[in-house]
Amino acid sequence: MPVVAQVVPFPVIEDPPADSEHPARLEAVHIPSHGVKFNGTLYVASGASRHPTAILIKGMPGIEQNLDLAQAIRRAGWNVLTMHPRGSWGSPGSYSYQHLLEDATAAIDFVRDPANSAAFSIDPERLVLIGHSSGGFISAVAAAKTRRLAGLVLISALDDASRAGEAAKSSASWQLLVKDYAEFPDGLVGCTPSSLATEARHHASSWSFAALAPSWRTLPVLIITSNDCLAPDTDALANQIVRHGGAAPRRIHMATDHATATTASRFNRQWSTGYRRSSSRPELRLPGRRASG
Repeated sequence: MPVVAQVVPFPVIEDPPADSEHPARLEAVHIPSHGVKFNGTLYVASGASRHPTAILIKGMPGIEQNLDLAQAIRRAGWNVLTMHPRGSWGSPGSYSYQHLLEDATAAIDFVRDPANSAAFSIDPERLVLIGHSSGGFISAVAAAKTRRLAGLVLISALDDASRAGEAAKSSASWQLLVKDYAEFPDGLVGCTPSSLATEARHHASSWSFAALAPSWRTLPVLIITSNDCLAPDTDALANQIVRHGGAAPRRIHMATDHATATTASRFNRQWSTGYRRSSSRPELRLPGRRASG
């Protein structure tokens, strides 16, 4: 009898084989952080085994939630946690960079909690942070402070700290930066454009990509850029990681805008096919394509 190779579904548009006993599901979760609980959504992959899990951190103010990525990554066999941090989109508390970082850490603690790992089929040793735009900045800072991560993915990531530090060198540049923050007031509580810009400036030396790079020497990093003029920041970051003795991050460029609405298909296919189920950690290997770094 001939052996027929199993066709692996394309995770952007195709579901994996159905598992009636352990189907994919969507769970509303409430993540404790500094005396309150903020809202999250956990996309749980199908199957009985414990799954690698991605924490997907959106940008500011979170109108683009990257949920197309969440669905496709789940189809590829991963759990995905998305969230509304404190002070945003109905979650209690106030919004600030410090709170975003604290809430990212709280999300990591949540998925690593033994009770939650068991309830949601999470493998706590295969945890990846994925951040888009300012969410990439938050993911980057959180990754530098977190042990035992399996990987970090930056999608059109902003180096908010360096950006604020540079803008502070002239009054005109600072006013333009505050104006940029003022364009995104939707859904945020307890902050102002000036307070966010000032907080980023205050931490310019400690939160910048350049300052964080030495912390990622052993961390697999995937960098996805687009046609939004931010690529030089993350390219410089990749070079800094290598300069400090780390492996060169994998890089993909998408010819699209900052929202990277078309990123999902290529990103998920390459991420999911680069992951070996027999491995103890995901691999940032891009089959069929040469990385530019």
